Amino acid sequence: MANYPQLDNASGVWNLREVYDAVMGGYWPNSNSDALFGGGNGVPSFTPLIQKTNITSTGDATSFGDLTVARGEMASYSSFIRGMWAGGNTPSASNVIDYVTFSTQGNAADFGNLTQSTVAPAGSSNSIRAVVAGGDQVPSISNVIDYTTMASTGNATDFGDLTTGRAALSCVSSPTRACFAGGQSPSNQNIIDFVEIMTTGNAVDFGDLNASLDFMSFGNLASSTRGVYAGGFTPTHTDDIQFITIASQGNSVKYGDLTTAKRRLAAASNSIKAVVAGGLSPSSQNAIETFNIVTGGNSVDAGDLALGVYSGAGCSNTHGGLNDGYMGTRPIPFNEAGGDRFIRYMGNDGSSNFTDIGFVTISTDGNESDFGDALSGSGSQVDGMGNKTRALFMAAAPGVANIDYLTFSTKGNAADFGDRTVSNFGTMPTNNNTRGVMQGGATPSRTNTIDYVTISVLGNAVDFGDLTSSRATGSEGGNTTRGLAIGGSSPSVSDTTDYITFSTTGNSTDFGNLSAARISMGSANSSTRSVVMGGAGAEPSYTKQNVIEYFTTATTGNATDFGDLTTATTGPASGIASNTIRGLFVSGYTPSYVNTIEKITIATTSNASDFGDTIGARSEAGGASNGHGGLIG
Repeated sequence: MANYPQLDNASGVWNLREVYDAVMGGYWPNSNSDALFGGGNGVPSFTPLIQKTNITSTGDATSFGDLTVARGEMASYSSFIRGMWAGGNTPSASNVIDYVTFSTQGNAADFGNLTQSTVAPAGSSNSIRAVVAGGDQVPSISNVIDYTTMASTGNATDFGDLTTGRAALSCVSSPTRACFAGGQSPSNQNIIDFVEIMTTGNAVDFGDLNASLDFMSFGNLASSTRGVYAGGFTPTHTDDIQFITIASQGNSVKYGDLTTAKRRLAAASNSIKAVVAGGLSPSSQNAIETFNIVTGGNSVDAGDLALGVYSGAGCSNTHGGLNDGYMGTRPIPFNEAGGDRFIRYMGNDGSSNFTDIGFVTISTDGNESDFGDALSGSGSQVDGMGNKTRALFMAAAPGVANIDYLTFSTKGNAADFGDRTVSNFGTMPTNNNTRGVMQGGATPSRTNTIDYVTISVLGNAVDFGDLTSSRATGSEGGNTTRGLAIGGSSPSVSDTTDYITFSTTGNSTDFGNLSAARISMGSANSSTRSVVMGGAGAEPSYTKQNVIEYFTTATTGNATDFGDLTTATTGPASGIASNTIRGLFVSGYTPSYVNTIEKITIATTSNASDFGDTIGARSEAGGASNGHGGLIG
């Protein structure tokens, strides 16, 4: 594997793709990242306030939003996308885990819970997993290490144990290791121990601090190679800035001083520059200070917090634990590699609605496996869509406008994404890697509304434009630039096909027509073809169909015959079910409910053949895939 330059050292040979990924991903040197400082004691009480300052330019902090619970003495950690705070003091011990999305200013949302309620634990992360350790369970001191997978919400899982249980400790990480230092048990400790983040097990001795300290910096002050601990209490306040080389065990080394001796300070970094804020000295502080992680030296004043606090905790989306380079875990932005997973969400069998979630690997024939559980709504009439990382689902229920989401790479339960502009069902969802677009739908009256979301950013849908006519329960297609809305009922069954351009909000435009009016079809696409399969014909009989036909997505015009399903079927999982080579038609009814999955090769006109079976017989589930032709091309 190539040895790509790290954030704190860009020397070496880079090609344009690597530079683009580094700049867009935020790990190019001097990344323009924000530091978020959450909670703390705002004197005389704990505050929920999350404050932010820019790490590169610094300056006075401003409000970002609020934690779900006012508290301090928390663990904090972060991925490229999310900042998180766990545990803490309310003033009773807490097990709450909150998260925010860095790109979207606003209040934190509930992520899940730690395995225990604890005051003053420590945490850190790489780009995938976070570890949280220790803390005061009042009156006992904990040695427990928990972990969470940051891309999917849920409760923490036991990882192992510290070498010695302690609270008020500090933690730093590289992409591979997390190092826990200092703390009290109940006397102050100089211990440094470490774990390998992507394994589970007990911590191992690393070395010692230069003194027995508690309440050093809360937040990941680290480059990809060097971890830094600042301030603390011995039992007198200290101004020491000390570092360790994370990859090699050994004792810490002092290499600078804070402007003021203090403890309980929040901290964050962009792998080059460290920012520390607030603290206790012995009165509450509001100063923001900065220093260079690579060279060390004394910190300098860089601004003030909006609210002076101590016992807050900091995070950023550019710290050293995330600095895994182009060959790391970030998705490739040049659309040359797609996923191979299809997720089926909920569904019904005419008498029962289901909340289970199943998945298959598109390129490999076989039966569906369990993924997790759904979040909201009814199992009837679910719509779905997915980009390379996230699957979004819109479930139908009276008064429910929820959008739920999953992370393709991480099995688990769904979480709340936001809301549609209207409570509806039978939309025709299409997407590229950036935008998800919901076209039409029924309330139960048919609508011509088009909404959209930015898939990488949690939040409510906003208006995109209107379809050429009001209709619902059709099908969808598209490529990286265009999205199609195909057929549907208005309430008469229609053969109309419209298209939108993802990058430009506005009304849809006529594309062409199906060979006959149909509803409730399956869909698949490559970068060139949009394929629709099965469905039901015109009223009043709504005869089940076995027809497969396709559009050439880049060129307006009518559908062309492709082949036939093995059985005339309607009501498959709604959403584009394909990678760029193979398309799937997942379950439905014939009129009996079926658990069959059929497959086609998108580039080759032919009849469908057997792929495998879903967990149970059902129809009208949601569906999403992470490698379809709207993402690749």
